[in-house]
Amino acid sequence: MKRIPGLLRFAPLAAALAAAPAFATNGYFPHGYGLKAKGMGGVSTAMAQDAMGGATNPASMVWTGSRFDVGLDVFSPRREAERTGAGFPTLNGQVESGRNWFGVPELGYNKMVNPDLSLGVTVYGNGGMNTSYPQGSFNCGAGPANMLCGSGELGVDLMQLVVAPTAAYKFSPRHSLGASLLLGYQRFEAKGLQAFDNAPGFPPFTQSPGNVTNRGKDSSTGVGIRIGYFGQVTDSLTIGAAYSPRMNMGSFDKYRGLFANNGEFDIPANYGVGAAFTPARGWTVAADWQRIKYSGVPSVGNPSAAAAPLGAPNGPGFGWRDIDVFKLGVAWQMTAATTLRAGYNRGENPVRGSDVSFNILAPGVMTSHYTVGFTRALDAASEITGAFMYAPSESVTGPSLFNAVLGPGAGGNETIRMRQFSFGLAWGRRF
Repeated sequence: MKRIPGLLRFAPLAAALAAAPAFATNGYFPHGYGLKAKGMGGVSTAMAQDAMGGATNPASMVWTGSRFDVGLDVFSPRREAERTGAGFPTLNGQVESGRNWFGVPELGYNKMVNPDLSLGVTVYGNGGMNTSYPQGSFNCGAGPANMLCGSGELGVDLMQLVVAPTAAYKFSPRHSLGASLLLGYQRFEAKGLQAFDNAPGFPPFTQSPGNVTNRGKDSSTGVGIRIGYFGQVTDSLTIGAAYSPRMNMGSFDKYRGLFANNGEFDIPANYGVGAAFTPARGWTVAADWQRIKYSGVPSVGNPSAAAAPLGAPNGPGFGWRDIDVFKLGVAWQMTAATTLRAGYNRGENPVRGSDVSFNILAPGVMTSHYTVGFTRALDAASEITGAFMYAPSESVTGPSLFNAVLGPGAGGNETIRMRQFSFGLAWGRRF
């Protein structure tokens, strides 16, 4: 017990490392947490492979043993937006977002206090509402403009970091419960949305002019919880379940004229179940189902055409619907020192065509993800893990919001499109 406070000093270091934006594939949640899970399509609920359980299933931590894990995933999303068929030809055009390379750190620590109790900490992030479009060659009638009729660079940057102190307890030889306290920090910035800040020539859009765009970075904090169950049903079958209710975060005061409820932006509720089966020696097949409740956060789930000003209690959002995510993975211990992994992750697209204009800022349209990975033992206590993910191009097309502002057909149709891949390495050590 005396060693735990000293080792928890890793938490501030982890927070500093993970403060780099983390980008995502199931909406703005990543396809998995931890490089081992990422190599298996994100499967983790009924697996006990590393110290990342605070992000997935806290009850798994008591089965992982005492260990430390740290890694870096390099993520590359390629995003573009296009408008065609506008009645005003100067509104037509295509732009590609910059900032295509990001480093996403991960960190976990777990300590077995006794054979039935573990204490640890996991640091992880969400994000993905990140774009940076150049101004392009658009003209909305008052000179050069970006795609949404503002000036200069167009885009948003959202980062969510969670530090999760975690406890897990075996209440019987084959079953455990766990809980993680979720200490959240998030940061946001928007640029180029001047047309939605009650600009001259446009109808009034916001209830708080001057607090919509180009206000620099703003941040907020919050507290939540994740609870989980893990069970060994037989020697070859494990099951798991985890639940995290909506995490109440402080408001983005600088953007209270953009997000519903005066800048409110909570982290949505999410839950899931999973099973892992060992059909033969050295082989594991695992599957997860996850539900992410984006509609429960008004700034994310409210329709973009909501009949209220931006920032109002029932104000517009991105129109994201709740999604189901299915994950399937397989691992093969090829030798005593080498394990190979592969997986598939299928998530629903949360973006509807009717909300395509707002989602130029946040094109979270990905569905299929293909993954491979490996772990190689370096010595009796340490190992290195690698993973690669590829998500082929997906797109959504719908009528431009400017049709409602400028007249039927004046804004044409818009298409948002994205493809992505990632690769990373992690180091783990048992102690």
